[in-house]
Amino acid sequence: MNKPTKIPVVKKEFLIPFILITSLFALWGFANAVTDPMVQAFKKVLELSNSEAAWVQMAFYGGYFCMALPAAMLMRKYSYKVGILIGLGLYATGALLFYPAAVTEQFWFFCLGLYILTFGLAFLETAANPYALAMGPKETATQRLNLAQAFNPVGLIVGLFVAQQFVLKNLKSDDVENFSALDEASKVLIRTSDLMVIRNPYVILGLVIISVFVLFIISKMPQSKEEGGMPNIADTFKVLSKNKKYVLGVLAQIFHTGCLIMCWTYIYQYAEAIGIDSVSAGYYQMAAFVIFTFGRAVGTYLLRFISSGKLLFYFALLGIGFTLGAVFIHGIIGLYSLVGISFCMSLMFPTIYGIALGGLTEEQSKVGSAGLIMAIVGGALMPKLQALIIDIGGNGVADTNILGVPEINFSYLLPLLCFVYIGWYGSYVFRKHEIK
Repeated sequence: MNKPTKIPVVKKEFLIPFILITSLFALWGFANAVTDPMVQAFKKVLELSNSEAAWVQMAFYGGYFCMALPAAMLMRKYSYKVGILIGLGLYATGALLFYPAAVTEQFWFFCLGLYILTFGLAFLETAANPYALAMGPKETATQRLNLAQAFNPVGLIVGLFVAQQFVLKNLKSDDVENFSALDEASKVLIRTSDLMVIRNPYVILGLVIISVFVLFIISKMPQSKEEGGMPNIADTFKVLSKNKKYVLGVLAQIFHTGCLIMCWTYIYQYAEAIGIDSVSAGYYQMAAFVIFTFGRAVGTYLLRFISSGKLLFYFALLGIGFTLGAVFIHGIIGLYSLVGISFCMSLMFPTIYGIALGGLTEEQSKVGSAGLIMAIVGGALMPKLQALIIDIGGNGVADTNILGVPEINFSYLLPLLCFVYIGWYGSYVFRKHEIK
C-alpha cells in the first residue's frame, strides 16, 4: 500500500521567491523596532515635549492608513511583484531622506522621511501576506504564512539592537545631565553630532533596501492566479460595512495596534521615571520583544485546542492584569509588569486578522485585509493621546501625580481600555460565531 504523498509547505521551484518574500516580514519588523526609541532620542536632542516627539509615531503609523487601500487596489490591477517593488522603492526613499533631514536639522523633515518610508511598508504588508498564502498549494497556505511571520519578531529584535547599540549608546545629549541648560554653541555641536548618529542606521537601511529591490527585479516571481480585474469596489464596501464581525474586528485592530505601540514606545519614559537611562531601558524593551516572540509561539500552539475568540478573551484578561500592575505599582515591579504586557499582545494581530476575515469571499478578503492594515493608524493616534497625558504636568515624565501615581503610570490606563475592548470582542466572537 502506497503512503499518501506529503504536501510540501514550500515547493522547490518556489523556494528562492519564498525566501525573498519572507525577508520582507523581517524588514518591516526592523523598521518598527528601530523607530520606537527615536521618540525618546528626538525629544532629548531637539528639546521637544512628549506630545511633540509623538509626531514620530504619528508620521510612521499614519502612512499605513493613507496607503494601505491604494496599495491593495493597485496590486489587484497589476501584480504582487509590482506592489512589492513600489513598496521597496518608497521604503528606500523614506530611509535615505534622513540624510538631508540631518543636514537641515529640521524635525518635520525626519517625520516626512518616516511618512514616506511607511508608504512603502503599507505596500509590503498588503502584498506579502496574501502572496505567501498564494505561493503554493492551498493545503499548506496557513503553514507558509506562519513560517513567514516567524521572521517578523527577528526583525524587531535586530532593529532594537541596532537602535540601542548604534544610536542610544552614542548620543552625546544623553550624557549631559541637563542638556537644555547648556549654552547655545554647545547645544548646536551636540545636536549636529547626535542627528548624524540618528541618521546613519536609516541611510544604511535605505542602501540595504535598494539591494533587496534589485534582487526582486532580477528574480522570477510566480504569478498568483487570483490576480486580475477588480470588482465593483463600492459593492464590496457595502457588504463589509454590514458585516458586524469585520467592522468590530477593524476597531479591535485599531485598539490592539495602539496598545502595542504605546507599550513599546513609552517604556523608555516609564524607565526614566524610576531613574533608568535609555540604554538600560532598551534591554527591557528587548526582553519585551523576546517575550512577544515566545507568546506568539505559545498562542499558536494553544489555538489547536482553544477557539480564536475565547483565546483572544483570555489573553486580553491577562493583559488587563499586567496593565493594572504597570499603572498602580511604581518602581521596578511596575516595569516588569509593562514588559509582561508584550506576552498578552503577541497573539492579537494575526488572531484578530483571521477572525475579521473569516467567512468572507476571496474579493471581500482582498479589500477587507486592506482595511485591517489601515487599522494600524491606531499606532499613530493613541501614542499621541498618551503623550498629551504625560505632558499634563510639564515636559518631564513624572512632574505630577494623578490618582496617586506619576503621570506616566496613569497614561497606561489607555492600553487598559484597549484590552477591555479586545476582551469584549473576543467574547462576542466566541458567543456569536464559535458556539455551535
